[in-house]
Amino acid sequence: MGGLPPRPREDPHAVKGILRSFAYALQGLAYAWRVQRNFRLEAYLGLLALLLALWLGVDPLPVLLLAALVLSLELVNTALEALTDLASPVYHPLAKQAKDTAAAAVLLASLLALLVGLRLFLPPLFRHLGLS
Repeated sequence: MGGLPPRPREDPHAVKGILRSFAYALQGLAYAWRVQRNFRLEAYLGLLALLLALWLGVDPLPVLLLAALVLSLELVNTALEALTDLASPVYHPLAKQAKDTAAAAVLLASLLALLVGLRLFLPPLFRHLGLS
């Protein structure tokens, strides 16, 4: 099976270790994109919200921050699910609780993003459509 590569922080060449860390992170991002339907959906919704913000003249920073929050929690949820499956390959109530709780974090962040999005987008959207 071969040995594991050196941990980035243990690499004698600091820059090489940092670059390896980024490569690992990009591999995780690519894995989530490839395997997690919800991650892709949330990324598309974040992009849609960003485009809507630009079209309506809304400050894009809160949109970017909320999209990053939701996507980051989805990545953590994906990692926790993988670790839970590794630790408990057969059904166990505690494994279910761990997965459900991680999913709840993503749900709460998504609801927050929706509420803030409504607050940010509805007034300028109504003005743009001549409804206010």
